[in-house]
Amino acid sequence: MNYKLILLLYILLSPLASVAQTHYQLGVGSTNILDTYLSQEKFHGVGLSFLTTSERFKDSCRWSREWQHQLHGSTAKDRADNSSLLEGMYKFYYGAYYRLTTPGQPLQIHAGGLGNIGIGMIYDTRNGNNPVQARLGLQVMPSAKATYPLRLFRHAAMLRYQVDLPLVGVVFSPNYGQSYYELFSLGNYDHNIVPTTFVSAPNFRQSLSLFYAFSPKFTMSIGYLGDYQQQRVNNLKQHIYNHVVMIGIAKTLAP
Repeated sequence: MNYKLILLLYILLSPLASVAQTHYQLGVGSTNILDTYLSQEKFHGVGLSFLTTSERFKDSCRWSREWQHQLHGSTAKDRADNSSLLEGMYKFYYGAYYRLTTPGQPLQIHAGGLGNIGIGMIYDTRNGNNPVQARLGLQVMPSAKATYPLRLFRHAAMLRYQVDLPLVGVVFSPNYGQSYYELFSLGNYDHNIVPTTFVSAPNFRQSLSLFYAFSPKFTMSIGYLGDYQQQRVNNLKQHIYNHVVMIGIAKTLAP
């Protein structure tokens, strides 16, 4: 086996005697939803997001690990205010990054990739035939992040930007005109597990946060999370665009 692959697996799977940072954020913002399985209308509303980000790294090692838990829920109405959607989603991200810059430089840039699994649903409160659309998917996403230190009011601060792009994945989706009764009660499979690429599912996620350190181990943050999920499979189109203002706290645990 290639020794480089062994080294990478060791870095990803073994515990590191390293600095650990955990960041908790809660936010509120706007949401835009379209799901042509439920309705041809676009829905607009308000959503809540909760995001935890944990990172492990060592200054002496260029590799670092990151995992995230993201929970989002929203309610939205159509233009005529006649129908409502309830939407919810949980996503788990896990990945590794390679530091492209050398220690000591103010701007630190990391490139890597994330694996992402998500489960959720969209519920149409007025659709009596097929009121629910399930959401289940797995994606591999190239990712990059950058940090830059600042001084604000005699305290340490930091800007952090992260962007995640789609590559390949797989999603669950009913086919056009197929009911969940046909799928689950009658067992009529119709191309319901669908491979995706950045063409059929061009998802995009970015975040920008400002961290302000009140003490060496306690930091507050404020930032923006843009999560743009979209896919076109089985002749059905879906998008969920979230723009969220986030506030949070971060803790650092050193060995």
